[in-house]
Amino acid sequence: MLLIALIAFGCTGNKEKKQADKKMNLKKEIFGETDGKEVFQYTLTNENGIIAKILNYGGIVTQLWIPDKNGNPEDVVLGYDSLQGYLDDTPYFGALVGRYANRIAGGKFTIDGREYTLALNNGANSLHGGIKGFDKVVWDAEDFIFPDSAGIILTYLSEDGEEGFPGNLKVKVIYTLTNNNELKIEYEATTDKPTTVNLTHHSYFNLKGQGNGDILGHQMQILANKFVPVDETLIPTGELKAVENSAMDFTTPHAIGERIAQVAGGYDHNWVLNTEVEKKLRMAAKVTEPQSGRVMKVYTNQPGIQFYSGNFLDGSLTGKKGKVYNKHYGFCLETQHYPDSPNQSGFPPVILRPGETYQTTTIYKFE
Repeated sequence: MLLIALIAFGCTGNKEKKQADKKMNLKKEIFGETDGKEVFQYTLTNENGIIAKILNYGGIVTQLWIPDKNGNPEDVVLGYDSLQGYLDDTPYFGALVGRYANRIAGGKFTIDGREYTLALNNGANSLHGGIKGFDKVVWDAEDFIFPDSAGIILTYLSEDGEEGFPGNLKVKVIYTLTNNNELKIEYEATTDKPTTVNLTHHSYFNLKGQGNGDILGHQMQILANKFVPVDETLIPTGELKAVENSAMDFTTPHAIGERIAQVAGGYDHNWVLNTEVEKKLRMAAKVTEPQSGRVMKVYTNQPGIQFYSGNFLDGSLTGKKGKVYNKHYGFCLETQHYPDSPNQSGFPPVILRPGETYQTTTIYKFE
């Protein structure tokens, strides 16, 4: 930002000064307080003008500023200007989600013959970790900065029985902004009892800028030949169905709104990502916004990705800078295991046992 100011006043300095001004930047400031704990907002800025603001409350990405094709930055994630908005009833704007992202049917699952009952917060089902999931706690945080990256390390102990889940789960999540225009999220967890783990990130993106209309014109590509069909409560039927010749086929780019009317309720499904090597980090999706020229690529080593088209946004929420969030004003791309995997024998396993380490990585790369 200093370099921009110097250019504006016609004083650019020498080449060495320019390079010095283009280093990574990190700032920490108080954002509020909840549960008797201070909530901090960390502002990460890279040399290309990308800015990510992240809370230690819920690991929430509150702002993400991305330049357009003309170099003009816009905040491309939905959210609130103050902590209170996130403390109130919010649809997981920008949040870190766990212990189990997505739905578990009936709030029940069985491990080694023992049944566990979870808190129900989505009709008859458990959603995104329950009533007080990882998105609603204050995490311990440490920040770091290097010449080409900066970020925060979040840690949290989810105690045995929290929201009904077994085992003391030690969780570490690292957010890193790089000079390659990547927002990288690394997840790690260990447990002292067999348990289920499925962590993800839940930003609502709008590459035109938050509150600047709907996302139906965004061009979506998902590198998946199959998806996970669901029933009326969004619980999987157990089938993995081919996307070919259907509105679920994003193997080549399509506008989100092009075929959305063919999908009851809109897109809120998990796609089975193509991969030749299990747990390999690879591109899962690419989104292009034609007007701004912004492009977002998503990389993951998870087996699935949930694409949600903001179907339940209804204009009742007022977000940052007084912007009203109407239907389809944001989309989510949540890298994860498939919904209800603990109850689906044909899905990849999600049980973490003592001595094992849960490790996944997601990268949102902007161009």
